[in-house]
Order: sequence, then C-alpha cells, then structure tokens
Amino acid sequence: MNARIGWQGVFPAVTTQFREDFSLDIDATAKVIDHLVRDGVSGLIVCGTVGENTGLTRAEKVQVMEAARSVVAGRVPVICGIAEFTTAFAIETARAAAAAKVDGIMVMPALVYSAKPHESAAHFRAVACATDLPVMIYNNPPIYKNDITPDILASLADVDNIVCFKDSSGDTRRFIDTRRIVGDRFVLFAGLDDVVVESVAMGAVGWVSGMSNAFPREGETLFRLARAGRMAELMPLYEWFMPLLHLDARPDLVQCIKWCEHRMGRGTWRTRPPRLPLQGEDLAHVQRVMDEALARRPALPDVGLPPR
Repeated sequence: MNARIGWQGVFPAVTTQFREDFSLDIDATAKVIDHLVRDGVSGLIVCGTVGENTGLTRAEKVQVMEAARSVVAGRVPVICGIAEFTTAFAIETARAAAAAKVDGIMVMPALVYSAKPHESAAHFRAVACATDLPVMIYNNPPIYKNDITPDILASLADVDNIVCFKDSSGDTRRFIDTRRIVGDRFVLFAGLDDVVVESVAMGAVGWVSGMSNAFPREGETLFRLARAGRMAELMPLYEWFMPLLHLDARPDLVQCIKWCEHRMGRGTWRTRPPRLPLQGEDLAHVQRVMDEALARRPALPDVGLPPR
C-alpha cells in the first residue's frame, strides 16, 4: 500500500471555520480548502489538531470531510484526523471517514489520559484493523503526553494499512531510528513546523503543516527546495519563516495559526471554547511576528507551483 498512497509534499492541517455564535461555518471552511489547493499544496489534513477535532461533534466532522472531498474533487489527497477518547469512538469515526470517501485517516492517541506503550499500540492496531483506509499514525508527545516511539511503531509493521508516521516530537533522530528498525516500511512525515528542513534531511517526504494555512506557497516552496537539496535558496526563506514556524510549537498554536490566517485574509481567528482568543502579550507577540514577516516577505524561487 505504501507505493500506492502517493502521500508527499505539504499537507496543511486545515482550520475549521466558525460563525460568531461558534456554529460550524461549512461554506467558509470549504472556501479555505479550495484556496489552499489552488495555491499548490500537495494534500490536506481535515479535523486535525489545528482543525479543532475534539471541539467538533461527529456529525460536524462528517460535514467537514464531505465538504473537503467535494471541493477538492480529487485534486489532492484528503486525510481526516481521528482524535477520540476511546478506541470504540475512534473506530466509529474511522468508519464514518470511510463512508465519506476520504483518502486516509490520521490517528492520534486516545486522548485525555496518558497510555502505556502497549495500550497505545493496541489502540492504533484496533482502529486500523476496523477500516481499509490507509492510516497515518500521529505522534505529538509534548501535547498529548503519549510518545509513539520507533519500537512501538515497529510493533505495528504487520498491519498493512498503517502506512505513514507523522512525528511532532521535534527529535528528528526518530526518523533514523525508525528506518534502522523497519527500513522503508512507513512513509515519514514531518509534523512540527520549525524542524521541517531538518526532518526532510532525515528522510521525511511529507509535512503536515500548521503555518502553511496562512502561507501555503511559502510552505510548499520551502519543502520542495528542501527535497531538492537547494540549500542556498532555502536558507533565506527558512530564516524568514522561522519566527512564524515557531508559533506551531506553542500550546496555543491553533489560536496563533488562525490569527495569522485571518491577517492574510484566508479565514477567521475564531476558535471554539475552551480555546479563547489571543490577548495581552500573546496577541502582541503574534502581531509583531506577522508585521515583521510581511515587511520582509521574500520573492520565492521557482519550484513549479501553479501561477496564482
């Protein structure tokens, strides 16, 4: 299945858009998705962390999946996040994703409580075995307090439809350790924005990106330069991008990314409670980062992106 999925490049973790009363704005979400595809991204993750998965009902998740599949119309792969409190709930959502005909699922650990390694492995195995969809395993120990180590991943190598590993630990040695244990069994994706170039150097062929919601062409250009080894062109862009990419590594990453997206006219800053709007020094910091970035926004090298 690895050879067939064709997952590579930048997959923005798409934001979910809400109205002033915090109801789901599916039309605005579809517009965000269409603009990202038109800007040349390689794929999309809907209902991920940045998409406020755990703030959505299952019916709303299905609406987002169906809208994404409809507006994308086969132009790029659409992967849906699965972040549920129990294995049974995760299986139900995975089956809903299959019914919505998305291209794959990104499975997070069962949330709320920390799990032991064998419990995490059992969760991923059960969800994967309940669907024919290709599965990306998502590791984000700083946020979810469950670390999916290379050893845990290796224990799942016999599950044919677990095909991809997204690592947001920030430790790019994980990619080497994974390959040392299981070779090229899994497609490797970077999951933390501010180590993306280092992740590509260590073997990542894809990037689930937060800040590419606001700057999709910059993100895709950076990634393609990294894959091509065009370091002289890459470094000025990476240095410009880095203060923005650091925002993806904060606990309030969703608010930060949505605020930047709003500043770029691509969506709203609105998040569902318990996520509250940025304020005080947090807001001032994000405003400064954006002001400085827009004042020095670079011309992009040609990497084959479609014209605007």
